[in-house]
Amino acid sequence: MVERTELTRSRILLVDDEPGNVRVLTRLLEISGYVDIISTTDPREVAALFDLHAPDLVLLDLHMPHMDGFQVMDELRPRIPTGVYLPILVLTGDLSPEVRERALSAGARDFVTKPFEAGEALQRIRNLLETRYLHRALAAHNATLEERVRGRTRELAEAQVEILYRLALAAEYRDDVTGQHAQRVGVLSALIAEALGQPPERVRLIRQAAPLHDVGKIGIPDAILMKPGPLTAAEFEVMKSHTSIGGRILSGSHFPLLQVARQIALSHHEFWAGGGYTPGLFGEGIPLVGRIVSVADTFDCLTHERPYKPAASVQDTVDEIQRERGRQFDPQVVDAFMKVVEGGALETIRKEAAASG
Repeated sequence: MVERTELTRSRILLVDDEPGNVRVLTRLLEISGYVDIISTTDPREVAALFDLHAPDLVLLDLHMPHMDGFQVMDELRPRIPTGVYLPILVLTGDLSPEVRERALSAGARDFVTKPFEAGEALQRIRNLLETRYLHRALAAHNATLEERVRGRTRELAEAQVEILYRLALAAEYRDDVTGQHAQRVGVLSALIAEALGQPPERVRLIRQAAPLHDVGKIGIPDAILMKPGPLTAAEFEVMKSHTSIGGRILSGSHFPLLQVARQIALSHHEFWAGGGYTPGLFGEGIPLVGRIVSVADTFDCLTHERPYKPAASVQDTVDEIQRERGRQFDPQVVDAFMKVVEGGALETIRKEAAASG
């Protein structure tokens, strides 16, 4: 049951072309404790009063000059948001079945017959206001629940991303003493994708998925992964298998993040002109995300020390990537990479990767 004080604070709009009826109803409402009553005898004013005062209940006469009650309800209908319960109580001396059906179709919720009995009229008013109050309370409760669901969904999404980050870190940690290679590749890949004009949601997915590019290294023996010198042909074949291992680890998911990560894991060692890890795969047959991560991964690997090689300078690495434009790397991706470099983003990459780590 809704408290009486809650209902008497409701805002009521009273519309009747007879001033005497307005006075009687206003007095009756005031005696019953209602304190916020707006009234008019001119139906042409209703829309403006409705917009200005946002009533909780409309008491509406049907037969009026200039505009009848049906026309008023037609004017109010688009002003009431979908799903909002805003009752209209019709005041009329004509309650024929045809009028009742038309009024209900126009938006009326209940009727009071003229001349009305005070007790009945007040009870109908109270019932409609109580229903509106309960509708609003339910809507507020649902909004709270929806926000909690959204919050929980955000928490789960964040947890998923963190788990994937830990997985990427586990794969990289054996041959990257800082543990930041995966994150640097993620940041640079996202910047390249943005420079290519990819949509923000796609850029976000690439940022989160790119760190998993080498997750398949989990399946590579330390003797090969950590070997300080050149690999034999047989050892290189084992090393190459980290792309297919990563693809298997990330396969079968219906989550876009893991689907993108799988594409990256499988394709980031393919060459634009062919000759990469997968025979016959080249050019636009390579997923764009793989082409992007190929440049980002190469840049980061060459500019950082590993157990099997010293670090190259940034300038030498940039020059090497430009030389491989159209051979190892997609020309458009290299051009986007150069925009990132020329925009001074390399320090940003280092800082963001450090913060992520």
